Amino acid sequence: MVTLKPRRPADLGLTGLDEIAEFIAVKGPITVAVLPRRLGNLGFGALSMSDSLISSDIEGDYRRRCEEIAAELRHRPHVAEVEVTCTETHMCSYCRLPWEELTAEQATDPRMRIDEHSVEGEPTCCDRAIDEFRTARGIPAEGGAA
Repeated sequence: MVTLKPRRPADLGLTGLDEIAEFIAVKGPITVAVLPRRLGNLGFGALSMSDSLISSDIEGDYRRRCEEIAAELRHRPHVAEVEVTCTETHMCSYCRLPWEELTAEQATDPRMRIDEHSVEGEPTCCDRAIDEFRTARGIPAEGGAA
């Protein structure tokens, strides 16, 4: 989030209007969201690719890009404050789907769980993640005997 204190039209990107318009600054600061360009957007028009082809640390690279944007904006005279806020989405290292786990309630619901050995915290995205989770905790494999 960027908080601006505009003093002239150019501070808001409004240039070339001095001869035909007046600028009256708002009383308080203006807060706007500045979003980073996708990692896979190479800046050549329609040419882009998946973020996962560009980076092995997508969340870290987005955070670094946001910090770079923030550092650049902090040097602008009309920028009063810059705050970087990241929303992280944890992904499965096997299937690259968003990481989701069974809740305690879901683990007891036959419609939601994998089998009678399902427990709270078990991943739901793919068999490899479930297998790793169960092996690490000594839980029988899917469909396995107790």
